[in-house]
Amino acid sequence: MNAFDLALSRLRPRLPSPLEPVDDERFTRRGLRLLLKRDDLIHPDLPGNKWRKLALNLREAAGRPVLTFGGAYSNHLRATAAAGRLLGFPTVGVVRGGELADRPLNPSLARCAADGMRLLFVDRATYRAKNDPAVLARILERLPEDGYDGYDDVYAVPEGGSNALAVRGCAGLGGELRGAADVAAVACGTGGTLAGLAAGFDGRTLGVPVLKGGFLGGEITALQEAAYGGPRGEWSLDERFHGGGYARTTPELDAFARDFERRHGARHGLAIERLYVAKMLHGLVTLAEEGAFPSGTRIAAVITGAPEPRP
Repeated sequence: MNAFDLALSRLRPRLPSPLEPVDDERFTRRGLRLLLKRDDLIHPDLPGNKWRKLALNLREAAGRPVLTFGGAYSNHLRATAAAGRLLGFPTVGVVRGGELADRPLNPSLARCAADGMRLLFVDRATYRAKNDPAVLARILERLPEDGYDGYDDVYAVPEGGSNALAVRGCAGLGGELRGAADVAAVACGTGGTLAGLAAGFDGRTLGVPVLKGGFLGGEITALQEAAYGGPRGEWSLDERFHGGGYARTTPELDAFARDFERRHGARHGLAIERLYVAKMLHGLVTLAEEGAFPSGTRIAAVITGAPEPRP
């Protein structure tokens, strides 16, 4: 074990994450079994899919400064900043929205800053083009101009942490569910978790996108191509449950999440994260009521993260 792997192991991730059966009559009356895959319990500062997506990337970075991307409420930025604090490497977060530079930090970005992440705000046109090597080079050139010294050798991680290494890390999630479930459901932002989950799982993987647009299928296919050279596993997407798009919710979704917490929160110590997890669970309940799953189906709902910090 090299020094960085040893440092990661000392963070004591809870792997495999717990798989908890849930007694929910909306499923049981149809002969279905609901299981919660508690990836939110892997680590208090790097919960859910963030540990799985970051671990191999951090090994590759080998202590170099890590630069990554996200919106103002990005769980990925929070996890990367926390990893930098815990493991002792510098982090830079490129945040979508140049106008945010002059506003007070929201709780998510405040947590990033408290963990030592340098926040670099860029306009939305620049952010959309962030994968262009020339645009990335211009972003890197801004670091010393903005007073960020010592970032000559930066390791860049994509938005949401989704790249080939992240996909391979998330394949472990699928491996933990092999033989224990027939369907695995996961909320999808950039698609990396689903791409890896499906690759490691021996059942059917259902993705619930939290963004509008219908583009995610192509992204998942490209991620599996980059990680494995071709498609892996059986997966599909249901685009109906995005709640208006990324970082958006609805009164109906909030009511659903509160009801789910009322039913199961006390017993399972579960608080429902609204922007990803609530949408996935709402999708599963709707599909169950529509008769989408045959009687006897074991359904694992992957709890990919915890609610955002409060002030």
